[in-house]
Amino acid sequence: MRFPFPVAAEIPLYLAPMAGVSESPFRRLCRRHGADVVVTEFLSAEGIRRENPATVDKLRFGEDERPIGVQIFGADPQAMGDAAAFVTDVFQPEFVDINFGCPVKKVVKRNGGSGCLKDLGLVADIIRAVSRSTHLPVTVKTRSGWSEETRDPVGIALHMQDAGAKAFTLHARTRTQMYTGHARWEEIAAVVDALDVPVIGNGDIKTPEDVVRMQRMTGCAAVMVGRGSFGQPWIFDQAKALLRGEPMPATPAVEQRFAIALDHARMVEAYEVDPVGAAIEFRKHLGWYAKGLPNSADLRRKLHAVKSFGEVEGIFGDYLTRLQRGDFGDAPTGADDSSELESAAA
Repeated sequence: MRFPFPVAAEIPLYLAPMAGVSESPFRRLCRRHGADVVVTEFLSAEGIRRENPATVDKLRFGEDERPIGVQIFGADPQAMGDAAAFVTDVFQPEFVDINFGCPVKKVVKRNGGSGCLKDLGLVADIIRAVSRSTHLPVTVKTRSGWSEETRDPVGIALHMQDAGAKAFTLHARTRTQMYTGHARWEEIAAVVDALDVPVIGNGDIKTPEDVVRMQRMTGCAAVMVGRGSFGQPWIFDQAKALLRGEPMPATPAVEQRFAIALDHARMVEAYEVDPVGAAIEFRKHLGWYAKGLPNSADLRRKLHAVKSFGEVEGIFGDYLTRLQRGDFGDAPTGADDSSELESAAA
């Protein structure tokens, strides 16, 4: 099934739009490690149309990030159309994506994100308004419904396709599930069977093998990776090899992992104007890179206290010295901070 914008891969792998995570440096890093398509973190239509400096700043992207989509959210069709027009004229991405899936309370209380799913008439009005305001393909990302009582992924998908959506991403959970339970991949398969436009599968992708299992089980045209990319941007290259039937590249050794983390940190430092604020915000990424390593609890404690990027290299160097000396032995890796993963994903 043809995508509404040029993409080279037979089964493209998307980096999901995630608030506070899928910023330009991380998008560029994931592109280097095999992501075929990236999407900005979701941005307020009101902030865009009013040209709020902080919001507009998050629209910046480099040519090495293409193909890229800008994701917008809101419940006012006029504002959504105005935002799409501004994004098209000023930034010229490959597509405009509408967020109908974010479950966060501060978004849905204004009927944005998955809050729109309570009124499918409004959903259609938003898609049509955005489509009228741009020549770019308009795509959507959504959930299986607002609640279990209103769970109807196929009905929602058909409604959005009829309103003009050119591609459809399904995170196969309801809003009330948030990130609990399991994504129902069988719902993605049902939507694939029902729609004429490409369907992108999303939800519970944690490993490269998960990418392959979802694609084989659902027949989706592409797979979107969200939290599974945290601290392991190489998941894209690994998954692509498996999709081609090739041996999976080895997971980077500790030294390589730290080198990738430092590369990421340098890109963030060059991109952001506030070095201290950027370093503090980057702590979550450092914690994810350290996840699963020997004595990771102590390593993450140190990394979560940094106030400058210069500190990171020293902490990594000290850890590698101690690792080579065998200081950690068979020390436990420490518990994963799953709450941090959930709060970052949109």
